Amino acid sequence: MQENKGGLPEEGDVNFSAARQDWYQALDPETLSLLDRDARVFLHQSLSTPCLDAIESCEGIYITDTNGKRYMDFHGNSVHQAGYRNPFVVERMKKQLDVLPFSPRRYTNKPAIELAEKLVSLLPASLNRVLFAPGGTAAVGMALKLARRITGKQKVVSVEGSFHGASLDAIAAGGEEEFRRYMGQLNPETVFIPQVDTYRNTGENDLAFADALEEALLRNKDAGAFIAETIRNTDVQVPSVEYWQRIREICTRYGVLLILDEIPIAFGRTGSLFAFEAYGIEPDILCLGKGLGAGLFPLAAIVTRDEYNIAADISLGHYTHEKTPLGSVAALAMIEYTEQENLAGKVRKDEIYLREQLAEWKSRYPLIGDIRGTGLLWAIELVKDPVTKERAVMEAEAVLYDCLRNGLSFKVSRGNVLQLCPPLIITREEIDRALDILEQAIRGVS
Repeated sequence: MQENKGGLPEEGDVNFSAARQDWYQALDPETLSLLDRDARVFLHQSLSTPCLDAIESCEGIYITDTNGKRYMDFHGNSVHQAGYRNPFVVERMKKQLDVLPFSPRRYTNKPAIELAEKLVSLLPASLNRVLFAPGGTAAVGMALKLARRITGKQKVVSVEGSFHGASLDAIAAGGEEEFRRYMGQLNPETVFIPQVDTYRNTGENDLAFADALEEALLRNKDAGAFIAETIRNTDVQVPSVEYWQRIREICTRYGVLLILDEIPIAFGRTGSLFAFEAYGIEPDILCLGKGLGAGLFPLAAIVTRDEYNIAADISLGHYTHEKTPLGSVAALAMIEYTEQENLAGKVRKDEIYLREQLAEWKSRYPLIGDIRGTGLLWAIELVKDPVTKERAVMEAEAVLYDCLRNGLSFKVSRGNVLQLCPPLIITREEIDRALDILEQAIRGVS
């Protein structure tokens, strides 16, 4: 497995290990040919190269490869909350294609306005100004630009190891080595505080992680914003209510904007439409994306306060697809479907079921050091020893490939954390089938 400068495996399961080579041996000639053509024509990059397989179709919770093999997709790049190729959303998009698929800048259109109105109707009354973008990275960039305009300050406080996008400004605010390597001086200047780690924290709670923000602000009076994921998506860290209320109080007291990145987790994954709702706080700027476009159209947004509508003399975004009618229809249909099916309520029930099942595993398999999660976002952290908590990297890799062979796909984070992120439409029977595959793999490795 490739490793970064800090010695930990890459953020992800892309590697060149013997296990990966064994995986390729089982692929059919047509798939291997496609993978070879892909490797020859695309620029290679960490976390994307080499590819695992070549897929041909998707539906519901499944992706299907060119050989007809189906995988339950518990990764989906966090775009598949409403399921792949959701018929309700697809039908709305087909109708829009016949009328107005694109809207040039300087014009508006009804779907874009209706989507903006719908988003603010779902959020606290103070969050009532919207701007759309073609992806989450762009949304983060707009949020950082707006924060500079509001505060007049360029420095940002962020969290170690965080991910907020892949552009230069977004990686400056993020902390993943795979994106920052070789990039030299980055702007904005960012001060990092420790990531909440409810498993490896030696203290009794996570308030010390919140206090680190105040310490950073005392040392950096030129910091104007704090950006963080409400709940960390990759290795799934779920802070306490007290943590986020302390963070909100600190930001307010020091006049620092709180930017919450809910790009991968909004629209029901945590059991509510927006994760911050469970913490009794409000951000100053909220970043949305991924699932917003229902896995059918790339779309993201920022939502902020009316009092921050002060940037009319600059271009915060000015993106070609800024007010896309097609993407707006997809997002409106996704939200309508989510509400009609009460997916957030379903997710809360699924959470109870998964918590019980996974807790039982933890008592049975010493390989499992920690189980943590919320809604339909879970992490299983594998360790060589429950006392030392040494990361079981090769064991996690063995579990991954065993699951892939049996039709279950997911992400490995931090080298040893199995991240489970299924579509919200998943049935209880499908959950059981996925758990059977995963437990069999863990049992075999144990």
